[in-house]
Amino acid sequence: MPKWAKSLIRLSTFEVETLQKRLAEVVTRRTHAEMKVATLDAEYELECVKAAADVGMAYSLTAYKRGFTVRRDAVIAELELLAHEEDGVRDQLGLAFEDLKKFEHVAEVTKLRREAAFKKAENAALDEAALRMKRA
Repeated sequence: MPKWAKSLIRLSTFEVETLQKRLAEVVTRRTHAEMKVATLDAEYELECVKAAADVGMAYSLTAYKRGFTVRRDAVIAELELLAHEEDGVRDQLGLAFEDLKKFEHVAEVTKLRREAAFKKAENAALDEAALRMKRA
């Protein structure tokens, strides 16, 4: 395999690995955001149950609900951004895989052509040697 092909494959492999790490990081951040939404929802449910049991807390539930809504909306907006970022990274990763496969294919074809040319030259040399032996 030619050096240029090895270099291209190495660079493409590095790019794919970098994008895979980035995708894993984005997925981790998205998972944390989803867990935060679930936690906020659970806390709100708990506060509603407490407010139902205590009349004094029922008055402050409205303020708590406003704060909860603001925090939850912020996390939902973050989730939407992370979903778009994840889609973008997945698209980039797909293109990087395509490039890697193209480079690997070109390297393989080049290798096969080189081997075919070598075999052709070797067969021609053997044919010539056989003709010389036949004449002698």
